[in-house]
Amino acid sequence: MPAHATTRVELGVPADKADAVVGCMYPLTGRAASYGRDSIGGIHLALADLEAELGPKAPKLRVLVEDDRSKASFAQRIARDFVKRDGVRFLCGIVSSGVAQAVTRVAKEERVLLIGTDHASSRLTMEDFHPYYFRLTNDTYASMAAGARYLADLQKKNKWKRLVFLGSDYDYGHVSWQDLKSNLDRLGVRYEVAGEYWSKLYEADYSAYITELEATKAEVAVVGLWGGDFVTFLKQAMSNGLHTKMRIANFDTGGNYEVLTSLGQHAPAGLILSARHHNNWPDTPRNRKFVADFHALEGHYPNYTAEGAYSGIVAIGRALAQAGRKASVDQLVRTLEGLHLALPEDPDGFTSTIDPVLHQVMQAQAIGEVVPDDRFAPAQVMLGNWTVYRAEDLLPPPALIQQRRNSRRISTAVQPPRRSSP
Repeated sequence: MPAHATTRVELGVPADKADAVVGCMYPLTGRAASYGRDSIGGIHLALADLEAELGPKAPKLRVLVEDDRSKASFAQRIARDFVKRDGVRFLCGIVSSGVAQAVTRVAKEERVLLIGTDHASSRLTMEDFHPYYFRLTNDTYASMAAGARYLADLQKKNKWKRLVFLGSDYDYGHVSWQDLKSNLDRLGVRYEVAGEYWSKLYEADYSAYITELEATKAEVAVVGLWGGDFVTFLKQAMSNGLHTKMRIANFDTGGNYEVLTSLGQHAPAGLILSARHHNNWPDTPRNRKFVADFHALEGHYPNYTAEGAYSGIVAIGRALAQAGRKASVDQLVRTLEGLHLALPEDPDGFTSTIDPVLHQVMQAQAIGEVVPDDRFAPAQVMLGNWTVYRAEDLLPPPALIQQRRNSRRISTAVQPPRRSSP
């Protein structure tokens, strides 16, 4: 793997044999580096599966990967270099929603397709929408729509009333909270916001936040942290015993394999989690093959980012095969709109589809609880007791899409004052 940020990973065919060049940006150093490494593994598998499934019709792809350092300005420079120097027809990847917002502006200016494979802010398909952006993993709206339905069902069982939220103090955290409240209100759930708290990205000590969460006496805490931040928070929260005093939920990234591995042999009762891909759900031949192939290639089980990167490259390959290898960007846009893709996270009887209005992939979402399961060592727990929500139930209503696109920004004027720290 790259030893420093200027090192480039090159996959696929040589430049002189490529039908299309794809420029991907992932963190390859720092705290989020495992997400980038697993994404590269997913790209490897996608290239192999495209060739196996399409045969001679498979487009020849050259995929370049560079370290975006999780920094917006740096990623923008990489994206422009990809376009000007390498002649890419597609930009792809990106873990951070803040970085993706910067890169999507480059895609719009350069009229180059951007295939999002991990970042989740729903702003990318609503306020900041443009025709050259597509996303191949569930966004915050879909995840929070599923989460709101889960909480609505939970309220019927245990009559919870008070809800507290902790999120990262940047776009991803704030949009997640907005999307959750919007969906709770849409479902008619009656609840009281006991507090909302905002931590900096890559926070090391959540003890003050945990004290504040406990003091709210809320029955449910929804946590909008991801990656190492959620792992750090969860370890400290469990040490404090917070999970015994309120239900802790993370509906978008909390069920990641990295998180489950960090729990060791502990299966804390009542922990509610989900993610954009699960190694043990759905139990289908396609998902079992993906997980087994990744393990054989990389020597460990994948984080959800691997399946996201896999999905993005498969979408590019399928679109080129269908539209033609020399298709224009506008022809590719029309082909991607409504494109059907059989992906590892599709349960039996369902096929992922790219919504032509949002340019967002439509996928089912499963939310589960932590249970003992040692089939995916070194993890000793996985998710189980699944509740599965249909993709068509997780789309925003057309009126909301239009409202947010007309606004062009998320208004903070109507939101209650927030505390940046406890």
